[in-house]
Amino acid sequence: MSRASRLLGWLILAAIVAATVAPIGYRPVSGAPVSVERFGAFALLGFLFAVGYPRHRWRVLLLTIAAAGALEAFQLLEPTRHGRIADFMVKVVGCGFGSAASLAAGLIWPPLSPRDEA
Repeated sequence: MSRASRLLGWLILAAIVAATVAPIGYRPVSGAPVSVERFGAFALLGFLFAVGYPRHRWRVLLLTIAAAGALEAFQLLEPTRHGRIADFMVKVVGCGFGSAASLAAGLIWPPLSPRDEA
């Protein structure tokens, strides 16, 4: 399970990077409010990485938040994009929600919890 979560997490991160730094005309649109899209993408990212790297959930949370900040900053390099603090905050909440959801999922379905290897 963790191997699949890691692979999906890296694929989602690549998709987020592509969608975030590409010109605005190439940004995929789901029809949902943009804040919901941002929150959902980073919640999924946080969840998949936290499940994929269960012994490093705090690091995963910090790294996904750092990725959100870096991506907002990179948007300043693209003339059709804009990095905003409010957008960053939505992404941070999504990262936290995804990480917390992985903890809850581990309580409900123990294979998602880290195993003691002694």
